Amino acid sequence: MSAPKPEFLRFTGHKSFTQRLVLSTLTGRPIHISKIRSNSPTNPGLAPHEVSFLRLLEAVTNGSSMQISYTGTTITYQPGLITGAVPGFGAVDGDVLEHQLPATCSRGVTYFLLPLCLLAPFAKSHMNVRFSGPGVITSATETGDLSVDSFRMAILPLYNLFGIPVARIELRVLQRSCAGPHGTGGAGVVELRFASQVRLPKTLHLNRNPGRIQRIRGVAYSTGVSASNNARMIHSARGVLNRLVSDIHVAAQYDQAPLVSDTAEKSGGKRRMGIGFGLSLVAESSAVGVLYSADVVVPPKGGIVPEDVGTRCAYQLLEAISLGGCISGPAAGSVLTLMAMGSEDVGRLRLGRDVMGTEEVIGLARDLKMFGASSWGLRDVEDDDTGDIIVSVKGTGVGNVGRKIA
Repeated sequence: MSAPKPEFLRFTGHKSFTQRLVLSTLTGRPIHISKIRSNSPTNPGLAPHEVSFLRLLEAVTNGSSMQISYTGTTITYQPGLITGAVPGFGAVDGDVLEHQLPATCSRGVTYFLLPLCLLAPFAKSHMNVRFSGPGVITSATETGDLSVDSFRMAILPLYNLFGIPVARIELRVLQRSCAGPHGTGGAGVVELRFASQVRLPKTLHLNRNPGRIQRIRGVAYSTGVSASNNARMIHSARGVLNRLVSDIHVAAQYDQAPLVSDTAEKSGGKRRMGIGFGLSLVAESSAVGVLYSADVVVPPKGGIVPEDVGTRCAYQLLEAISLGGCISGPAAGSVLTLMAMGSEDVGRLRLGRDVMGTEEVIGLARDLKMFGASSWGLRDVEDDDTGDIIVSVKGTGVGNVGRKIA
């Protein structure tokens, strides 16, 4: 008797592409996504960064299958077991899996790191991946991606709240880079070593008062330009923040711009790539686990002085704090997903009203409902007049299937 055909969950559009693939992999539900940029007259179908993410997903799983239509506007995905970087099965350099990003990639490397870190706690072995190639952008991007510094300081510490030891998570920036011409390409090198595999994430209760901001940390980075830009960005950011917080420390990081082969020259010459500068700031509250982040980078076409970058980043951080809640917008998707995949208990999270009402958070709630998770419970905070919302999320108890079998 033949096995019954799996029932596909059907989605349309390219939005939340990585999010739906991650949820499919964690829950084991196959998905069918259609109408991916079908109305675009010039670039229909999957973008280069989406194809690259599919290859990464295939490398860290075992038994997954994908079918992409001829035009690239339709894809079916049947998930497999999350194996991680197993020596001999994709890992080429010892226990590290090498993933090359194409030069046409317009998204930052955190576009790949965020979903990868959601899969890593549920992997059968350690998740060690090195991102390299001419398309790695370590800075923030105009498409809304975080820099690797904000990811390391504002996203990874939140995994401690779920019983996933952040001490066993390491993010190495071996070569920094900003977005190249037209916002594509960067030629950086980033290595993620995620050794915190767990059976089941703990239930999160982060519905307390956010507290007061105690300290601000950050990184000012310059790649291929004068190192004095770092001091100018830090000085202008301090001009805004010194009146509010006394404990401020912003590190300065300078790197040479990476060399890449120049395809325009037949002689095989090389040119500098990923030139630019930017600033990343993270505010830490007196309450445990409450972090707010801000990222500003000079656009690829230039035209902005370092003082404007520093001032804009400081005001952006103040705006993120003013939104309220215990979690800022960039971290909300990761935290809510881990809550939904955790133990079968009700966890609570305090979010700002404007953070809760974003398209990303509402779309995540709808996607989780499609994948069989419970609906969220929402209620207003009654202790103060901030207008924050308490989100109650019941875990599905998915857990680590690989660890269960092993």
